[in-house]
Amino acid sequence: MDSTKFTGKAQTVLGPIDADSIGITTMHEHLLFDLTVWFKELDSPAGKALAHQPITMDNRYQATHRHFAVLDNLVHKDEQVAINEATLYKEVGGNTIVDATNIGLGRNPLALRHIAQATGLNIIMGSGYYVWKSHPADFDTKTEDEIADGIVRDLTLGVDDTGVRAGIIGEMGNSWPWHESEQKAMGAAASAQRRTGAPMTVHPGQNELAPIQIVEFLKERRTDLSRVIFCHPERTFYGTYDGMRRVLDAGCSYEFDLFGWEGYHPTAYPLDVPNDWGKIKWIIELIAEGYVNQIMLAQDICMKVYTTAYGGHGMGHILRNIVPRMKLLGISEEHIHTMLVDNPKRFLQFAEID
Repeated sequence: MDSTKFTGKAQTVLGPIDADSIGITTMHEHLLFDLTVWFKELDSPAGKALAHQPITMDNRYQATHRHFAVLDNLVHKDEQVAINEATLYKEVGGNTIVDATNIGLGRNPLALRHIAQATGLNIIMGSGYYVWKSHPADFDTKTEDEIADGIVRDLTLGVDDTGVRAGIIGEMGNSWPWHESEQKAMGAAASAQRRTGAPMTVHPGQNELAPIQIVEFLKERRTDLSRVIFCHPERTFYGTYDGMRRVLDAGCSYEFDLFGWEGYHPTAYPLDVPNDWGKIKWIIELIAEGYVNQIMLAQDICMKVYTTAYGGHGMGHILRNIVPRMKLLGISEEHIHTMLVDNPKRFLQFAEID
């Protein structure tokens, strides 16, 4: 691989771009998705009826608080709706969307290319594997090296025969306890990162020890931890900042990517997800402790009820609602710019490899 082709550039679905073109970035979204891996209907008669209803204004509230119990909420494949959603993000100032959809989440490279062409946005596509329950049937027969080769191909040549290249490894899915298939996938991701200099985003299991366990694993694999960002701290660290600090002190970054999510997380009862004020409060504390250069932001739009088409907050929520609130609460323009522009610009560039 000619590493000079990628070094210092970000890789979008339309090709490499200079880092200065990245601009305002939402670090973790899903323009199109298939999360049926999480579908589980409720046991009650009403829950069983809800499970197979289309999302409407009549049941939207129920689906918002029972995300994974409504099948229609978990599948979105309409390119035009995705174009409309992305356009609304652009209209409030957005430049780049990191689409963390990979193998197991319904990745569609050609559709992402169409959306980028229609909107003029930079769209950065994911590679690698989601949680073990979504792994393809032949995953167990593949070696770690073979899996790494596939990720490298996605990044350097393109997915299958589409010619559309990924620009980030992930979101690499992990569970708690950590499944052996996910460990193999993470080992392959670490190898692919060393070979390409690509950034990596990691979805940890829902336990405060999970990110720390993954950090130690990646250290053993000689991973550049400054190229690793962990997703969803809002639903991972639910009692103390200590674990988050350990991950940040190791050199990794965190994306606060559940802005707009309110209430409990559907796979971790009775775990509460802090509301948007709670998320901002965490960020204020971490900035005060000197971690601003390791914080990025997103909404993780991965269910229909969170899209504007279905009455949700959409990808423009941070720019429209959260940034003004951050300013009111004392976060400086400089620090907001750091989280939305400077940190993604640095992180999304492919690093020079040995």
